[in-house]
Amino acid sequence: MLKHMSEEVKLLPGLKLREITLQVPLDYRNPAAGMIDIFARVVTGQEGEKRPYLLFLQGGPGHEAARPSLCPSPQPSWLPRALEDYQVVMLDQRGTGRSTPVSADLDFGPLAGLTPSAQAEYLTHLRADEIVRDAEALRAYLGGEPWTLLGQSFGGFTSVRYLSSHPEGLSGAILTGGLTAVGRPIEDIYAETWRIMMDKSETYYRRFPEDRDRVRQIYDLAQEGEVVTPNGDKVGADWWRTVGIVLGAQAEV
Repeated sequence: MLKHMSEEVKLLPGLKLREITLQVPLDYRNPAAGMIDIFARVVTGQEGEKRPYLLFLQGGPGHEAARPSLCPSPQPSWLPRALEDYQVVMLDQRGTGRSTPVSADLDFGPLAGLTPSAQAEYLTHLRADEIVRDAEALRAYLGGEPWTLLGQSFGGFTSVRYLSSHPEGLSGAILTGGLTAVGRPIEDIYAETWRIMMDKSETYYRRFPEDRDRVRQIYDLAQEGEVVTPNGDKVGADWWRTVGIVLGAQAEV
């Protein structure tokens, strides 16, 4: 199903990058629906070209892969350790980065000129099942040997899909987040998530009690449309409530 392939090699301090672009079907069940580009970087450390592949599936959905580097600090932070044992494959999951990106600006990119229903239909093809099939196309291009997954957050969910649909393509899987709950209704998951976030919020306010009233005051102002960012964007109440998304991301909070 691959109609076009291109590859370019770039060198960074301590790293060799193979930048690969493949054309794959938007809809693997209906190739006549058109083709999209899939972009990936194969990152190799010094004397690492004989090492097996580790495919990193990042979180999101909607985030492209990190741009790899070793200096001034490693990006991602685990890259030097991974390169001791693997060549790391960093895939811009379909719809992101250099993989035929979808933009919130509906006048730009593949959604431009489509009806709302056609735009919605297009977006149904950016899910984990199609990402896995893209990964299989990339694995075939790289020689077809089974590889190891590293799945983070949404990448963990995608890894579970990979394990269920194409286990023959895998020699192992490492999940650091995004493991699907088994045997529990979604209502239970959200109820528990709510409880955890309440606990995290109270932990924060015990450490910074002066912020409790301040956060409420800013929320009230945001509801009235009186909070504006330096570039002129209005911060609505719902937007302001998302500031807590990073609670728990650091051990102290």
